[in-house]
Amino acid sequence: MSRGSLNELPDGLPAGKLITPEDADRPALWVSDERLPDAGRHWLRLYDLRHETGLYPLLLDGMANDPSRPWHDGELWPEPVGAIDALDAGDVLEKKWNSVTEDSQAGPLSGPWPGLAPPGKTDVDADTVARRHAQGSDSSLLGLVPADRGADALTVVGWDGPCNHISTDKISAVIRTWEDRFGVRVISVGFDILRLSVAAPPTTIEHARQIAVEHHALCPDNIWQGVGDFEEYAKFLVGAESWWFWWD
Repeated sequence: MSRGSLNELPDGLPAGKLITPEDADRPALWVSDERLPDAGRHWLRLYDLRHETGLYPLLLDGMANDPSRPWHDGELWPEPVGAIDALDAGDVLEKKWNSVTEDSQAGPLSGPWPGLAPPGKTDVDADTVARRHAQGSDSSLLGLVPADRGADALTVVGWDGPCNHISTDKISAVIRTWEDRFGVRVISVGFDILRLSVAAPPTTIEHARQIAVEHHALCPDNIWQGVGDFEEYAKFLVGAESWWFWWD
């Protein structure tokens, strides 16, 4: 599959427009004009066409008190796929782990970086799980990004939601490995929220703890401003076919 062109959009799209970020010389995405009650249905069709079109579909939400941001306002900073290619996900996570745990004195959030978690095991097709989660999504904007895979779409479109903690190319590098290890697929993106489907989640608490380490390095707000406890967060991951991330 190769990246598609926003100059060649598939037929049957709802009303929408191409969005060119202020500092860019070309559109970064196509986005629907309005939130669609049947956005999931459109996503399913476009997802099945992605190998043909080279365009990856996203369900999009804006900022709560200013829904035009970031998608319609073009509050985006696109980067080439090469920015992701230059990164090693293990190195990215190790550095962020060291950063977020440097003030921890004891417990599971201290100590040296333990390395990447082993892959999950499942006979379930990752695309089947992605379709199920997208189909059940609430009303959303619909977006199309010229990217080969969901992980890359985040950087190519220039999403900047995690900017207070980590750059998006690093997010993409990690999600690439999650696509491979856990059958993750990118489903929806908000102003500072990301939702992924997961075909091969952990089935034991031991494996869940290993994955929770990666989540904590990537998005400490999930624990610090979420459940507030690493062990509880790990328990939540056991069997979970959807992972949510939110950056303050």
